[in-house]
Amino acid sequence: MRRKLPSTAALAAFEAAARHQSFTRAATELAVTQSAVCRQIAGLEDFLGVALFRRGQRGVVLTEAGERYARSVATRLDEVERDTLDLMAQAGRQGGGSLELAVVPTFATHWLLPRLARFHAAHPGITVHLSARSRPFLFDDTGLDAAIHAGEGLWPGTDGVRLLEETLVTVASPALAATRASWAPADLAGVTLLQASTRPYAWRHWLESQRLRLDHDMSGPRMELFSLLLEAAAQGLGVALVPRLLAADALSAGRLVQLLPHEAPSDRAYHLLWPEAKAGLPALQAFAGWLQAEARPQAPCLSASDVKLSA
Repeated sequence: MRRKLPSTAALAAFEAAARHQSFTRAATELAVTQSAVCRQIAGLEDFLGVALFRRGQRGVVLTEAGERYARSVATRLDEVERDTLDLMAQAGRQGGGSLELAVVPTFATHWLLPRLARFHAAHPGITVHLSARSRPFLFDDTGLDAAIHAGEGLWPGTDGVRLLEETLVTVASPALAATRASWAPADLAGVTLLQASTRPYAWRHWLESQRLRLDHDMSGPRMELFSLLLEAAAQGLGVALVPRLLAADALSAGRLVQLLPHEAPSDRAYHLLWPEAKAGLPALQAFAGWLQAEARPQAPCLSASDVKLSA
């Protein structure tokens, strides 16, 4: 039976017009004339028997059916483009593949990327694509194969392995640290506490680990990424509470100093997670094995409850 499919040119024109809410801007993006876009969309509407846009003197607006179809078409065009680019990238390679990996941005920048060349050297046929995700998400809504995330454990419907424990330390610029001959936890009452928006109670828990309370433990500039907190601290904007493994380079380089010696274990750890249906992907199996080996020197004892890859 012949498939009932519209042309990809019509779908591309519709997706661009829906995204821009403009035939003119869609034509500019696609390097065609506005009349060509109009013809493609009119032909698509005839094919579907459904109006996708309302035309008016002020331009075009998606109908309700058009909005639903636009979301579906955009997702599928993204998938086709990703698969096409992956096939092109793997042309001529044997035993390869690709891995679509979501990763918390600062961990990617400060820990994963400096080590990733070793993975490529060991597995030259596998390409790892990185997408920044700072918060949990549903794999079913994405084309992602796996994720590295800091949390308390696995997400529903996933398998994974525990990679690295997290210890939180206080860091500040050398200039701020030099304003006192020595620092005690109570001295934090007189400085700005930089806040991680994804961990609103981090300072409170760190202070409680020393039986200390501060009235402003949840006050201060909020930033979503640890990379922003590290840079803000380096610029003297306040004191940040960050994972030691993410601050290690800045501490070694002298851009930051550890303000107080106390280090508190976090309630989170870094995990590699993947949907249960993806466990058998060869690229994922290779990456998971390599990642655990890289993490092992820093975290020699993985939990006995860790979930192992299954073929």
